Amino acid sequence: MTQRKASASKAARGPIHLLWGHDDFLLRAAALELFGDVRPREVDAAEWGGGEISDLATPSLFGEARGLLVWNARALREDAVAELRRYVSAADPNAILVLTATVGERAKPPAGLLKLVEGVGSAAEIRLQRKELGGWIAKRATATGVNLAPEGVQALIETIGEDPAALDQALEQLVAAFPGERITRDVVTRQFRGLGDQHMWDLCDKAFARDMPGAMRSLRTLLEARDAGLPILGAIVSRLRDLMRVRSLPDRVPLADVARQAGLRFEWQARRYRDQARRFSLDELVLVHERVAWADRALKSGATDDVVMPLVIAAIAGDPADVPVTPI
Repeated sequence: MTQRKASASKAARGPIHLLWGHDDFLLRAAALELFGDVRPREVDAAEWGGGEISDLATPSLFGEARGLLVWNARALREDAVAELRRYVSAADPNAILVLTATVGERAKPPAGLLKLVEGVGSAAEIRLQRKELGGWIAKRATATGVNLAPEGVQALIETIGEDPAALDQALEQLVAAFPGERITRDVVTRQFRGLGDQHMWDLCDKAFARDMPGAMRSLRTLLEARDAGLPILGAIVSRLRDLMRVRSLPDRVPLADVARQAGLRFEWQARRYRDQARRFSLDELVLVHERVAWADRALKSGATDDVVMPLVIAAIAGDPADVPVTPI
């Protein structure tokens, strides 16, 4: 995993860090690595209520190390930035503050956040280049306790895809299913046989992130592999229902509660789904639901996957209102 240091880090003096990148899972892993054995308080910037910094500014009665992890720092209000600015001007050297910002794949970090840590902390871009993916998987496998053969690394990429969170979850499954065994290509294939679901998960991620080109490429890959339209549509319906449940919750609901109330297994899913849900109004999600229902009727009436499914993806990744529902 590449960490490209920004110029603000040249004068780094205290345990204050800004991390940015386009992958939430990698950001979380890098942030927690900075804390080491310290268990930080975690705050979503959109839920900042004021006073969160007091845990760092006030010495602990028991002398334990303290930490604060601020997610989605681009959403910090002016009063929150002012509060952080006051703290970093006289930061406690025994406390750790980490700010993270999710940005586009080639986007730069917010200038205001860079200015906040300039001269007092470090700033780094967290990026996993494609050529680094194999090495990253091998390192995660060792940390997870998976005895992964080199051929197993490549088999995981071919079967699961290139999403770090999905690959990490696959390693957890492997260590539970084959404790102590050498994980070869055959073992990976046997464990994840028929795992078109993972590629469909990747398609849903791109579509609901409104990445039209990426979603269309992912759809083409699925259709070329002869994954039928109805199973793909089923995966989209499942994601749509999750997003509608997440979108209906107030923004200030903590991520752990979002995961529980929306029926999600992991907190990182709640973070990712909330980010996706915020790209749509509830009315737009209802429109997408109508387009999906139309597609279901069309496919069951004999329409072909290569005609119907691109319209569905266009309705999600573009503007749902631009894709009319027509009689079958």
